[in-house]
Amino acid sequence: DLGCWKEARNLRLFVKTSIISNIPNEEKYSLISQIIRSSRSVGNNITEGYGRYNFQENIQFWRIARGSLFENLDHAIIALDEGYITQEIFDDLKDIHSKALLILNGYIKYLKNQKLK
Repeated sequence: DLGCWKEARNLRLFVKTSIISNIPNEEKYSLISQIIRSSRSVGNNITEGYGRYNFQENIQFWRIARGSLFENLDHAIIALDEGYITQEIFDDLKDIHSKALLILNGYIKYLKNQKLK
């Protein structure tokens, strides 16, 4: 039910439906693999962190998720630069990225404050 996990899921589904089909097969084991793995990693790390009952561990997994989010954005920039996706598709992914990042950062801040109590 976490809002950030929902945005991570939106990101993963968007990558699958709107980006992967536009990347040529010769990129199957490089760009396609990387963009799929980084999109999955965001939600995976949110879930794993949420399952930890230690604030510091939880925060660390959420930071890893944030790193994967930026990695995914970089792969999308590569796809844009290579002409595999349009600016419109990139902008849509960037919107999902921004929402997920905002929620991730807010939750990390919340966890830090809980840790201090």
